[in-house]
Amino acid sequence: MIGLYLLSAVLGYLLGSIPFGLLLTRAAGTQDLRTIGSGNIGATNVLRTGRKGLAAATLLGDALKGTAAVIIAGAFGGPYAAMIAGVAAFLGHLFPVWLKFKGGKGVAVYIGIMLGLFWPAALVFCVAWLATAFASKYSSLAALTASAITPVVLWILALHNLAMLAGVLTLLLWFMHRENIKRLQAGTEGKIGAT
Repeated sequence: MIGLYLLSAVLGYLLGSIPFGLLLTRAAGTQDLRTIGSGNIGATNVLRTGRKGLAAATLLGDALKGTAAVIIAGAFGGPYAAMIAGVAAFLGHLFPVWLKFKGGKGVAVYIGIMLGLFWPAALVFCVAWLATAFASKYSSLAALTASAITPVVLWILALHNLAMLAGVLTLLLWFMHRENIKRLQAGTEGKIGAT
């Protein structure tokens, strides 16, 4: 089983490290995504190029790479292999070897991992994100709130292993959003739709 778990981790990392935002914007001929806005490779920064279709495609690609990692690993290694692949995919997105370990912040991948493991958790995340974003107009606050709520809901549902996995992803997501947290506290965080 150790070999399967290691294989799951490698598979998850490699899938997670695919930089869809960068690849799609390059294919579309926009400037290097890392030189605009936040410099991030995720869908929110792709949206700053003014290409909503590219942003949607990035969101979908980043989510589905997390989903693919857990489904493939789960098929040949079982539920623990799936969870290992999920964490590895998340780490691959945050710290991709191809981009000198400078990746995205993990929101879409978080959703994709939950979708593959227990789809209602992805729904909880998305509803919490949308509600917070609608009320506050802050994408980062929506992500922080949704990621905090998801493991709590899973724990209440007695899905303790999954709740702990979501808790790990949440801690990593909050770490990647540390500068956003500082800006939220200072009142300088950019709102959704602001240029």
